[in-house]
Amino acid sequence: MNEAIGIEGVEQVYPNGTRALLPVSLGIQRGEFVTLLGPSGCGKSTLLKMVAGLLKPTQGHINVQGLPAGSDRAKQALSFVFQEATLMPWATVARNVRLPLELAGVPAKQAQQKVDEALALVGLSSFAQHMPHELSGGMQMRVSIARGLVTQPQLLLMDEPFGALDEITRNKLDADLLGLWRAQGLTVLFVTHSITEAVYLSSRVIVMGARPGRVLQEVKLDTPWPRPADFRASAAFVAQVAALHEALALASDPDLEALL
Repeated sequence: MNEAIGIEGVEQVYPNGTRALLPVSLGIQRGEFVTLLGPSGCGKSTLLKMVAGLLKPTQGHINVQGLPAGSDRAKQALSFVFQEATLMPWATVARNVRLPLELAGVPAKQAQQKVDEALALVGLSSFAQHMPHELSGGMQMRVSIARGLVTQPQLLLMDEPFGALDEITRNKLDADLLGLWRAQGLTVLFVTHSITEAVYLSSRVIVMGARPGRVLQEVKLDTPWPRPADFRASAAFVAQVAALHEALALASDPDLEALL
């Protein structure tokens, strides 16, 4: 079985009756880089949290690596990188990265080796004993990614991790993330508001609409790998950005959608 995530008829209705997410069915294959793209309130983060087992669907079910989402074994197969780095300010970079291993009871010697490997993957080996306040925003996010990778997950869930960073730093981290994805054989489910980021990163983009949240369109991006920095200036990139702009304009305008 090659399916990393299976989402079947999943919806979310809050206790006050608000339908946050209409039924969604979606399959994500192992090794894919899939991005959820859409306006605020379209259910991107809600869907990501349900895959992670942090939120239970009102209806439907989700499987992660063939296991029920939220089960202990499913949680062990994935890591979640949030919008903010959420580092412990009183702990060193190494201790922040080590935290998931400590919680899992991994022996200290084995944990240290895994921490060293994770920091090397994100280029922060020489910053292991620094404190979070000594790092830039981009470096703090690298620590957060290292913490996500230290458990050697098969699936990486990322909720707008670079949204608060400047464009230069964001582009650099996007490129680094692609390198990690390919080198580690990860499956990535990524949330963003940025069309250009979605086009640069993704093998497939899920365009979502709001009020209530739902999937409007799936767009496969078959531009070959690797994607160097100058890909952003290519005709293929510009054309794909334009197509997603059109799809996202529709997603943001339910009145326009009703007319088409």
